[in-house]
Amino acid sequence: FACGLRRHRVSPCWAVSSFSLSVLVKSAIMPFGNTHNKFKMNYSAEEEFPDLSQHNNHMAKALTLDIYKRLRDKETPSGFTLDDIIQTGVDNPGHPFIMTVGCVTGDEESYEVFKDLLDPVIEDRHGGYKPTDKHRTDLNPANLKGGDDLDPNYVISSRVRTGRSIKGYTLPPHCSRGERRAIEKLSIQALDSLSGDLKGKYYPLKGMSDAEQQQLIDDHFLFDKPVSPLLLASGMARDWPDARGIWHNDNKTFLVWVNEEDHLRVISMQKGGNMKEVFTRFCVGLQQIEEIFKKAGHGFMWNEHLGYILTCPSNLGTGLRGGVHVKIPHLCKHEKFAEIVKRLRLQTRGTGGVDTGAVGGVYDISNADRLGSSEVEQVQLVVDGVKLIIEMEKRLEQGKSIDDLIPAQK
Repeated sequence: FACGLRRHRVSPCWAVSSFSLSVLVKSAIMPFGNTHNKFKMNYSAEEEFPDLSQHNNHMAKALTLDIYKRLRDKETPSGFTLDDIIQTGVDNPGHPFIMTVGCVTGDEESYEVFKDLLDPVIEDRHGGYKPTDKHRTDLNPANLKGGDDLDPNYVISSRVRTGRSIKGYTLPPHCSRGERRAIEKLSIQALDSLSGDLKGKYYPLKGMSDAEQQQLIDDHFLFDKPVSPLLLASGMARDWPDARGIWHNDNKTFLVWVNEEDHLRVISMQKGGNMKEVFTRFCVGLQQIEEIFKKAGHGFMWNEHLGYILTCPSNLGTGLRGGVHVKIPHLCKHEKFAEIVKRLRLQTRGTGGVDTGAVGGVYDISNADRLGSSEVEQVQLVVDGVKLIIEMEKRLEQGKSIDDLIPAQK
C-alpha cells in the first residue's frame, strides 16, 4: 500500500509488556499506560522528539515539535498513543522517490484524539482533503455505467478489493489476542451464513493442512507472515498466525482475509474484463456481511468525514482498489504513458503487486483515489480509463498516432 504497508505480508514487532508503575516521574505519575515506556515523561518533549531529518513520509512532514508536545501525553480510550502512531514512520524513513504515509492507527478514536497530526497527514496524502470535507459512499452497482465490455483480448482479469474494520474492537497494530480471536469468530459466523454464489469455506492459517495450504498457494490466495519492516514496526503481526485466516466462496471469485492488515480484507475477482460483474458481487457480498455483523452488534467503522475507517490513513474513504491486469506492450513504451495514466486518475504497478515491475507488457491498472469520491465513481474511472487505454493500444498496434486520444486531466 501507499502507506508503506505491503500486501501479503505481516509479522511481530514490538512485544507488548505491561507493568504497574509506582515510581513518581519528575512532575507527576504518567497519566496513562503506554505500551513502550512509562518513564519517558521523565524527559522533555525536546529530548523525546524523534530525529526525522532523513525521512520521506507524510508523518515526518506533518509532525512538528509543537504537535508532539501537545499530543505526547494523550491516549485513546483503549490506550493507543502518539508514539504508537508514529513508530513505523520513525523506524522506516522511506524511499527518496516514494512517499510513504509513515503512521498507523490503533483504533477508531485515534483519528479524533490525534487529529492535530493525522488531519495534515490525510490532507497531504489525499490531494488536499480538508478536515471539513465529507466523503461519499455509493455501493449500488446499478450506478456503474458499462464495465461489462472491457475487451478480453487485452484484459486478463478484473478485481475489486477493500478493507473493513469492525466497531468495538481495536485495530491490528493494537488489538489483543482475545480481540483478534473474537473478530475471527464473528467473521466465521458471518461468512458461513452466506449462500448461493457466495457460499464458501474458512481456512485458518493455524492448523491448515498441507493440501489446503498448497491449494491456496496455487490459487494465489494465501497471505503469509510478513517480512516488511513497515509492518513489523507497526505491531501488526504479533502472535502470528493466531486467529488469522482466509475465506473464499466455492467459485473462488469472492475472498476475505481475516486479521491481516485490517480486520477484514474483501476481494471480488474473476478472469476476463467483466468489471460490472466483479463490482456487483463485491457490493452485494460486502453489504450482506455487514448486515450480519450489525445483527451481532458490530457494524463497520464509518463516519461522514473519513468514510470507512481503516488502519492506514492511505486507505480511508472507500479503501477500494479496483483494477485490471491488462496487456499493453505498445502503450507502455510510449513516452507519455505515465502522464496518460496520471491524467486518468489511475495508477500502475506490476502484476506481482506494489513495487513490482511489469512482465511482457502486462500491467495492473487501478484507481489512484480513495477518499472524497464514492466506490462507484472510483470504479467508473477504472472502466472508462481502461477502455481508452485499450483504444490507444490498438492504435499503436497499427502504427498510428494517439495524440488525439490523450486525455485532459480528470
